[in-house]
Order: sequence, then structure tokens, then C-alpha cells
Amino acid sequence: MTATTSSTPLAAIDHLTAGRAQMGTSLSFHLFFAVLGVGLPLMMLVAEGMHLRTGDPVWRALARRWSKVFAVLFAVGAASGTIISFELGLLFPRFMAYAGGIIGLPFSLEGAAFFLEAVFVGIYLYGWDRLSPKAHWLSGIPIALSAVASAFFIVTANAWMNVPRGFQIVHGHVTHVDPLAAMFNPAWATESSHMVLGAYLATAFGLASVYAVGMLRGRRDAYHRKAIALGLSMAAILAPLQLGVGDLLGRTVAAHQPATLAAIEGLNRTEHGAGLNVGGFPFPGHNGTVLNLKVPHLLGLLAFDKPGATVHGLGSFPKADRAPLAGWVRLSFIGMVGIGTGLVALGVWYWLRRRRGGRGPEDRLTLLALAAAGPAAFLANELGWLVTELGRQPWVVYGVFRTSGAVTTSPGLGATFTAFTLLYIALSALVVWSARRLAAKPVEELSGPARKVAFE
Repeated sequence: MTATTSSTPLAAIDHLTAGRAQMGTSLSFHLFFAVLGVGLPLMMLVAEGMHLRTGDPVWRALARRWSKVFAVLFAVGAASGTIISFELGLLFPRFMAYAGGIIGLPFSLEGAAFFLEAVFVGIYLYGWDRLSPKAHWLSGIPIALSAVASAFFIVTANAWMNVPRGFQIVHGHVTHVDPLAAMFNPAWATESSHMVLGAYLATAFGLASVYAVGMLRGRRDAYHRKAIALGLSMAAILAPLQLGVGDLLGRTVAAHQPATLAAIEGLNRTEHGAGLNVGGFPFPGHNGTVLNLKVPHLLGLLAFDKPGATVHGLGSFPKADRAPLAGWVRLSFIGMVGIGTGLVALGVWYWLRRRRGGRGPEDRLTLLALAAAGPAAFLANELGWLVTELGRQPWVVYGVFRTSGAVTTSPGLGATFTAFTLLYIALSALVVWSARRLAAKPVEELSGPARKVAFE
């Protein structure tokens, strides 16, 4: 049964569009908090660990300030994640009926990881002045591990939607379910590691961005310099790893999602010895792409380790099986890769200048670039998810189950989409207000001589 069982084809399109729009809005909103929920605990651990190692109170002050922000983000992220779990059942009931028994295991394990994290979040937040410094630092480790575990379990479920395994279809019914084979599908390792590293990178650049803004406002002190140095040090370690994992993920897509690869690369015709199209922006009304700069044989080499490999274009797939927004898939991919390349270049530039100048460059142009790097890094994460979700369409389970067959036919989706959008706007305003209030408060961990050293 598909959404076309509604009274008119237009009603089916409206349901499909509204359902996808509401879920996409919810996921885009939640992703911001999920990224920080994974990345911020690691940054807190490193900063507090630096305090234990050096005795410098500035590191403890940074970790404590970040823990307060994390508390707000954790609460809002939990609320938005709960909304998504309800939306899966309400907006896509046929998908849950079809796939719930296959991918229920990672969802259940994610819930366990979340509750474990919540317990230690309470210990960590209320233990600053009640636990010994080492015990308090140790209490943060389960938070960081649980956050990664939550991301891992959710992303493995998404990886299954891209590369489904662990079941058979007999006479139209799902049988022979193997939950472990489904969870550890061919895409689980590359997709989950790409997401976790992306969260760490976005958080690292995000923190550097916040303190770069502070320095632009004249706060050129040890407190801000250490925060920027930590963020960019983490980015310098993680960026090469992310580039390697991204390459492996691209090979996974090439092997198991050929139509998605064609949309990502903007490849309309099948090519033998396919070249990599650098640029190649889709243009409305234009048959193909513009600003093309093709490197011969490189796509075949990157995707299949063979310069002469054949890469299928979108035209080789039935029209009903192509991504309906293939142009947006291509643009999202270009944006993600372009931002990632720019962030790596910025990190290299900063550290080369830092090695020459000691503290690091503090000129206005560099600080402006760092200030823009944080929002850009989070945008890259959002674009990456657009590539994944739009690139899989028209399938909710690639090659097996169409999105049009998964969406609800219940009325009123337009109203619920509007209501939830307003809710997310309100939650965003609340987060901004809370973060600004926290930022305006004095750093109470620093007083007397320590405060003088940190802020001079």
C-alpha cells in the first residue's frame, strides 16, 4: 500500500511532502544539539584534564563554563530527540511496522546509552565542589562514551536504511530477521565514524569561533586564547581522520548506492573511466551542470580503485528510482566538501602562523575567519545529512521500501508541521537566551591572582 490510496494523487503528494518536510525540519533542528551533545563532553574532559595536569585554573574555568552550556543543550536535545521518536511512529507508521523488528535493537540500545549518560550528567554537574578533582574528571568519561554510543546506535540504524541487510522478504513479508547483521551492515563503520568525527570537528571549531568573537570585542586574554588553542588543536588532530573516513564512506556509497553516487557527483550519463567533476554546479533550466572542471579517471579511481571503472549516470536508472532533488544532493555535497576543505586550510594557516608568532595570529582578518568557522562547521554537518537523506530518495530503505509507501495518510499534517516549526523556533530562542545569560556571568572559578593572570 502506498500513499496513492488517498482520495487524489495531489493528496498523496501533499502527505509525502508534508511528512518529509516535518521530519526533515525536526532532524535538522535536533542535529545541532546532537552534534554538541557528542562533541562538548570530549572538550570538557580535555580541558579539565589539562587543569589536573598543569594546575592552571583557567582550564578548570573553561570546563565548568562549558558544562553549564552542555546542561542546557542536553535538556533541549533530549526534548527534540523525543519528538523525533514520536514522529517516526506518527508520520511514517508503515516504515516502523515494516522495519521496527529489524532495527529495533539499535534504537533500544540508544535509549540505554541515553539513560546512562543522564545519570552521569547529574553526577558531573553537581559534583564540581563535592568530588575530588580526579573523581570529578573520571565521572565525565561515561558522559563522553555514552554520547558517542548514542550517536553510534542511531547512525547504524540510518546506515541500515542506506544499505539494508539482516532480513529476507518472502511473499511480501519480512522474515529471517537477524538484528546483529542489520545493525552491523556494510555502512555502519564508515557512516558512524564520519558522524562522530564530524561532531567533534564542529564542536572544536564552534568553541574556537565563540572565543574568536570575544577577542574581536577586545577580550585578548589567556582565557580566550586557551579556548581557541584547544579547539584548533583538536581540529588539527581530527581533520585528517575525517578526510580519510570520508573517502571510505564515498567508496561505501559507490559500492551499494549507485544512484546516490550519480546524484552526488552530478553524473547524468554513464561514463567508462569516469572523471571527477570539480565544481559542476547544477543550474535550473540547463541540461547538465555549469563551471565544470573534470579530472580524467579520478572518480573511478576514488570510488572503485580503478581509473577505468564504469560509473553509472542518473540516466541509466528508471526515472522512478532517481533522487527527485538530485540537484540539491549535488549542491549539498559541494557545500559540505567545500566547507570542510576551507576549515582544514584555516586550521593549517592558524598553526603555521602560531608557530611563527608564539600565541598565534590575532589580527582581525584571522579572528573573523575563526568566528565564521563555527557556523560553517555546523552547516557542513547539516549538508552532510541532506546528502544522505535526499540522496537515498525515493527510498526510505534503499532499493526495498519507498518513502511514499511509508508516510501516513492521516489528515492535518500541514497544521502539525506549522506547530512543530513554531515550537522549534521557540526552543531555539530559549537556547540563545540561556547561552547569552551564561556568557554574561563572571567566571566565578577565577578570583584574585588567578583571575588577574587569566584576563590580562
